[in-house]
Amino acid sequence: MSQDVKVPTLGESITEATIGEWLKQPGDRVEMDEPIASLETDKVAVEVPSPVAGTIGELLAEVGETVQVDAVIARIEDGDAPATSPAPSKSEDPKPKKADDEQVERAETPDAEFAAKDGGSDGDSPHLSPSVRRLVLEHGVDPTKIKGTGKDGRLTREDVLDAAKSGKAKKGDDAPAKSDSAPAAASDGKPARTEERQRMTRLRQTIAKRLKSAQNEAALLTTFNDVDMTAVIDTRSKYKDLFAKKHDVRLGFMGFFIKAACLAARDVPSVNARIEGDEIVYHDYVDVSVAVSAPNGLVVPVIRNAESLSFAEIEKTIGDFGARAKSGKLTMDEMQGGTFTISNGGVFGSLMSTPIVNPPQSAVLGLHRIEDRAVVIDGEIVIRPMMYMALTYDHRLIDGREAVTYLVRIKEAIEDPARMLIDL
Repeated sequence: MSQDVKVPTLGESITEATIGEWLKQPGDRVEMDEPIASLETDKVAVEVPSPVAGTIGELLAEVGETVQVDAVIARIEDGDAPATSPAPSKSEDPKPKKADDEQVERAETPDAEFAAKDGGSDGDSPHLSPSVRRLVLEHGVDPTKIKGTGKDGRLTREDVLDAAKSGKAKKGDDAPAKSDSAPAAASDGKPARTEERQRMTRLRQTIAKRLKSAQNEAALLTTFNDVDMTAVIDTRSKYKDLFAKKHDVRLGFMGFFIKAACLAARDVPSVNARIEGDEIVYHDYVDVSVAVSAPNGLVVPVIRNAESLSFAEIEKTIGDFGARAKSGKLTMDEMQGGTFTISNGGVFGSLMSTPIVNPPQSAVLGLHRIEDRAVVIDGEIVIRPMMYMALTYDHRLIDGREAVTYLVRIKEAIEDPARMLIDL
């Protein structure tokens, strides 16, 4: 008896998804609630769990195919017996293979090669996407020696490239030669020029559409200011150990900026508002969207009621978002809403940028790297750890005076953190 696997309900207003990856193949044994597929939606990647324990019978959708909610995408045969008619695989082909055929097959299915190196195909070998397989073969690295940062610890293209650059995961002399798909030197001695086409993920397509829509519909303008980080750095240095011991979380810079942004929103409420038709909607709360880098692209989970949270609660929420973004565990509800966004490009080394507003929000604060610069204080040239801040805002709603005032309020709070304590 077979059991249908259907696309689960994906959240409000989301009716379809794209098959991002099959985590199991026909003939594989699965337990109840074990993930068998990864779906990509407009907002986040979600896993489809097996409704029963059994064996994968057939897959009814291809990777990259768009499927509707409640659509049947696979069937599972109940019980311990294997599926009655699993899809044929190369390893089950009873026909004898010639040496040339085996060499081609090995190049096309590097996962089998890696499994054999680990001592068999018991499922411990890493699961590799086609693009990652190509990079592994091109750079001659051993994927079993690389720590994956993707969902469920799977390898990403960046993991392989970093390992190839460091040279720590090189294969031994017994490694097979590169496949024909690897770039080779041309006959004239020049390196071959290859290209690879990779379909944009649904999430990346949505990011592109929303950001372009913001540029087309809103009157975006960016204003800048800089801030002396001395007081915040001194505060962190003085209390970071005690803070971590008491709250079991690291005291970071983002908590200071979120608290400062919430205080500044009281003086400039339009920054925390939105346009809806011919009306302006003001909020008496601040739901801060925090831009987080994930393997499949930028995601923006929301810290609800940030104005009422303590530093410890903010830092714990940010840490949890970051960890679950890397593993693809963020939920739909956590990605929706938000009245204001903070994007910290400084963690990647950005000196200055002009972030794009995330509609229907009206403003986004961009933070950048901290670097020592010469500044004049009390008539003397001194060295201070400085950071550039950028506020991109919708000029239809926010005037230049309000935007500058908002940045000045944040600057005042960061340069004198006591203002956040006594609500100034």
